[in-house]
Amino acid sequence: MLDIVEMMSQWIDDERQVALATVVKTWGSAPRREGSKMGITKDMAMIGSVSGGCVEGAVVEEGVAGLKDGKPRLLKFGVADDTAWDVGLTCGGSIEVFVEPLNQTWWDTISAMAQKDEYAVTVTYIEGDNIGEKVLFDSKNEILYKTDGVTDALLSEMTSIAESTTKTGIITHNDTRIMVDVQASRPHLIIIGGVHVAIPLQNMARQVGFRVSIVDPRSAFASEERFPDVANIMHTYPDKALPELGLDRNTYLAVLTHDPKIDDKALTTALPANLPYVGVLSSSRTHKKRVARLQEAGITDEQIAQIRTPIGIEIGSGNPEEIALCILAEIVAVRNGVRDEVR
Repeated sequence: MLDIVEMMSQWIDDERQVALATVVKTWGSAPRREGSKMGITKDMAMIGSVSGGCVEGAVVEEGVAGLKDGKPRLLKFGVADDTAWDVGLTCGGSIEVFVEPLNQTWWDTISAMAQKDEYAVTVTYIEGDNIGEKVLFDSKNEILYKTDGVTDALLSEMTSIAESTTKTGIITHNDTRIMVDVQASRPHLIIIGGVHVAIPLQNMARQVGFRVSIVDPRSAFASEERFPDVANIMHTYPDKALPELGLDRNTYLAVLTHDPKIDDKALTTALPANLPYVGVLSSSRTHKKRVARLQEAGITDEQIAQIRTPIGIEIGSGNPEEIALCILAEIVAVRNGVRDEVR
């Protein structure tokens, strides 16, 4: 969602009519996940994607039509659909996309929450007599917004759905399909060391949806000039910075300084937290010395085994951009559950 917020806000400021398309269901090899969004203006400008290019043209046309008649619609595309070839969906996947004229009050609230990395869930009827009715809830299930047509009975049902659903997708309630759009906190990549590799790494990480923090006591390395767009820059040692940033199952750590005075403090602090990913830029020889130091510091062998080093997926990388690519590829693979082994 963050990839379209800035342009959508500009369109709204320019008083352009805007429609919003959201992927609500996928099958097979459809390239975009549930919750992916695309903004569409009346003059057919678009931002974002719902299919990686396969059906965007057809969705744009329906978005423009929806702006003319003021009605939302649920679109279905797939290999079994007679129109699949016409719209370009030849990759063996199927998707459903909900297209609606943008509700500006809802959008202002949800986009502000997204930029502050706050949890929210929107429950929307996508078919039937109540199509288009929606309610926005916060992390405490407090109601932040609801459309005018939401009755007390509907609100009770939608509140129950929001309380019991934790992931984006479609549920069926009383034979009617309802979209639950969960905006979860972004994964947090903490980079230890404002080294040269960290510059392309943070750029790539932000592009795929990570919130990024840089920790380096050396202010010349971790400067705002070198890292103008990260969420946090902390000029303290990792043993002080990491508890302040928070370590949980949504935190990924890349240790890049090659300086034991910095790297070891990061590892002795992070390893007991059992993060999903701890990668260290180093050679095998250097790591053997590191293991001895960590053991002496009281870190268990089980905790040390969490470390992935040499960091990243092997692609024969040589320059900083390629090294950053191999690091992020491994992090994303771990996050998606397709790379569990630790080296």
